[in-house]
Amino acid sequence: MQTIIHSINSLTRKVGIFASWFSGLLVIVVLYDILMRYFFKQSTPWIMELEWHLFSILFLLGAAFTFQIDRHVRVDLFYSQMSKSERARINLFGNLLFLLPWCLFIIKYAFAYAWSSYEIGESSPDPGGLPYRFIIKFCIVIGFILLALQAISNCLESWQIISAEKEQND
Repeated sequence: MQTIIHSINSLTRKVGIFASWFSGLLVIVVLYDILMRYFFKQSTPWIMELEWHLFSILFLLGAAFTFQIDRHVRVDLFYSQMSKSERARINLFGNLLFLLPWCLFIIKYAFAYAWSSYEIGESSPDPGGLPYRFIIKFCIVIGFILLALQAISNCLESWQIISAEKEQND
């Protein structure tokens, strides 16, 4: 079990670090766009599309890593006051009942959406826009696969915490 957890966490960390580089690239692209628009009165559709593509990649590929290091958005009224095993139970329940089914739902429909885009060779509807729109759509699938894998890792970690507490009490 520990090998599975370590493998998933390692993959998530590597992809998350890779995705973090897109934030620097996004800053450069946005700065370029601002300079071109405000100083040279020029704008191109491909640069504006590239901005949202980079942001999407950063968000989708970085979500699992954010979840792994527990930096995701959480409404924390009682959670921080709970014991480690109580938090593990809530995490296990939440992952199994909410996160994993949601990820599987998104993966199923996003794959069909991305595949359809690939089959028709979808590109930007704007003249001068980016080609190969299916690439960004497949990033949705990859992002949710990574998030589902991280949810599985978190479930296994939670199970270990719960089991250790149970053994301790026996």
